[in-house]
Amino acid sequence: MRVTERKYLVQYSDLIGNQISTLIEKFDFSEDNGGFEYLTKASAVYSSNIEGNSIDLNSYMNYELSKEKFKRRKEIKEIENLINAYGFAQKNKLTEKNLLNCHKIFSETFLIKSKRGKYRIEQVGVFGKSGIAYLAVEPEFVIQKMDLFFTEIAELLNKDLDEREIFYFASLIHLGFAHIHPFRDGNGRAARLIEKWFIAEKLGQDFWKIPSEEYYKQNQAKYYETINLGVNFYELDYNKCFGFLEMLPNCLK
Repeated sequence: MRVTERKYLVQYSDLIGNQISTLIEKFDFSEDNGGFEYLTKASAVYSSNIEGNSIDLNSYMNYELSKEKFKRRKEIKEIENLINAYGFAQKNKLTEKNLLNCHKIFSETFLIKSKRGKYRIEQVGVFGKSGIAYLAVEPEFVIQKMDLFFTEIAELLNKDLDEREIFYFASLIHLGFAHIHPFRDGNGRAARLIEKWFIAEKLGQDFWKIPSEEYYKQNQAKYYETINLGVNFYELDYNKCFGFLEMLPNCLK
């Protein structure tokens, strides 16, 4: 499905979209709710936690306060790399080249050098307790899919969109990216980053502060359940996407 698809916008609006402007108005963007730098670190910690990193936010912040007292573990480095990727995104436009650079930055601890910042050349799947849960598009089609994906993002970035539409398309971008699964590893981190990146480009830097990664971590079972719309790329049923689409606005509550 194209990430510019408006097919589900009316139903989305009735479900939660029409509440988004009010939720944004009530959301606390002030420093009292955490400074920009702190919330960026929180985003990276929670996104890493979703992928199995065991360092919680409290532990990471205590490490930063007294680095000399803590052994610098691989998991710490993984979070630091993701923080750096967020920092790069916050200073640069959302483009394919810049996303690939973000991936190169944050994948240092879990991919060999030749795989960082590059699309995969192998078949990948998502596995659960009972085996394979999702089989992504074949590697020979990844570049083609990503060319179209970023063409559509550029189209959305150049359009005047209201807040309801911006959150709707941000969620579709998250879904579309996750379903293409263009990297050997790091697809979840990249999908959550690009979702927020799109919103911040449309609505301003303050929107890097929204706690989407924290919400996904706190509701991880639902996150995985609702992102799963089919057993493979060719059997995805986007008519079932509403459970996922409502998660992003709910992080503002």
